[in-house]
Amino acid sequence: METNGMPDITFGTILIYLAVVVIYIAAEWKIYEKAGKPGWAVLIPFYNIYVLLKIVGRPGWWLLLFFIPLVNIIIGIIVTNDLAKSFGQGVGFTLGLIFLSPVFILLLGFGNYKYIGPGAEL
Repeated sequence: METNGMPDITFGTILIYLAVVVIYIAAEWKIYEKAGKPGWAVLIPFYNIYVLLKIVGRPGWWLLLFFIPLVNIIIGIIVTNDLAKSFGQGVGFTLGLIFLSPVFILLLGFGNYKYIGPGAEL
């Protein structure tokens, strides 16, 4: 039912959304821990990207590149590819992380994938 043109969001919808968010954060937490970094870092804005850059073997100053329009898309793809390589995966897994991110983050976090080192250095 709509009220004043706004959709009616039910309590159940909010609970499902929150459950999905918690599971996604838990998967990212596991990814950070597998890489030997503190899992709680995923909860802190900007610091989480800085730690991710360290996990994949990129310099911390790359964080600044995420603030430049269009450049951030290219840097995001490079970092995503480096993340896949950091866990011993190839281009197919990178494409999965880009286009089906929630599924592939869950696979990486809760699956049997092992961190083999910074992907940028492999």
